Amino acid sequence: MKMITQIVRKFGTFPFLSILSTFVLLVSVIIGVPQLYAEGTVVVYSGRAERLIKPVLDHFEQTTGTTVQLLTAGSTELVNRLRAEKARTPADVFITNEAGALELARSLHLLQPIRLPAVATTIPKYFRAPDNSWIGLSGRMWVIVYNTNMVDPLTIHSLLDLATPSWKGKLAIPTANSEYLQAGASMVLASKGERTANEFLQGIRDNAGNEVYGKNRQIVDAVAKGKVSVGIVNHYYIFRHLAKNPKAPIAPLITDQEEGGMGAIMNVAGIGLTAYAKHVPAAHQLIAFLISPTGQEMFAHINKEYPVNPTVKTDPKIPAASSFRASSIPLTLLAELRDPIIQEIQRLGLR
Repeated sequence: MKMITQIVRKFGTFPFLSILSTFVLLVSVIIGVPQLYAEGTVVVYSGRAERLIKPVLDHFEQTTGTTVQLLTAGSTELVNRLRAEKARTPADVFITNEAGALELARSLHLLQPIRLPAVATTIPKYFRAPDNSWIGLSGRMWVIVYNTNMVDPLTIHSLLDLATPSWKGKLAIPTANSEYLQAGASMVLASKGERTANEFLQGIRDNAGNEVYGKNRQIVDAVAKGKVSVGIVNHYYIFRHLAKNPKAPIAPLITDQEEGGMGAIMNVAGIGLTAYAKHVPAAHQLIAFLISPTGQEMFAHINKEYPVNPTVKTDPKIPAASSFRASSIPLTLLAELRDPIIQEIQRLGLR
């Protein structure tokens, strides 16, 4: 420290301190020492796109004065990062775009229970882990988007119908590495069994051909332009497109509502408290905000998602939760079924 002080006196504080801080950061990464953050800070690893989560986090910062350090990447990538970092991780909370990644993190002992009384009183059991180490923040349905000029919705009763030959060349689907595709197919597997899940994946592969997209919004756009008749997407992408293009000839179709059907496939974006969180009080503060009426309303209206807090109303532009029957398959099964589904997707050669 004496030597550093002498150098600072000789060269001044800038740009030397900037160079020094960069050097210290690089050394900390190399030797595995976590970065240090102020007490009024919460470090967030987010598998959700920044544009979907940052407005809510910004509001939290402004109203509480707590600083949010945000890192975004794929949910699976972040699970692997947490595994590699272990106790060295700077992450306090882990936000994902689907429950399977959260349950996988829990099964790997990367999360710890969230000890907030509000969790039990605010979030239904279906939308949280048995030990409350992760909880849902907002719900989304995996639905069919159809072109209203090209499709009679009465001809489609189930998501599984899109795997039949009559839809060949008329369907757009997500890429094989899409967490939405993997989670949706996992729910089909849990609901209908291995044979049906295999037939579903093989059928949509054949029917989509080259109409495979990396982004849900690209699928919606393809349907709106009439490039294909139908696509499979999370519901909110349809309503975001309509908000910008109100005359677009598209609509959502919620299927599998007949008696004995598997129900609409519902998943959640959620949050978990990391096992080695350095700022637990700040993390609890953030979680409490996200499940509060204010946080839930922001998710509902900004992102067009379903609030998991039952006291908060959905955006009036999207179908009310009471208007459909969702699948009853436990979300905790998604982690268990992830590897078998990924292996099947790879075996079948989905792109």
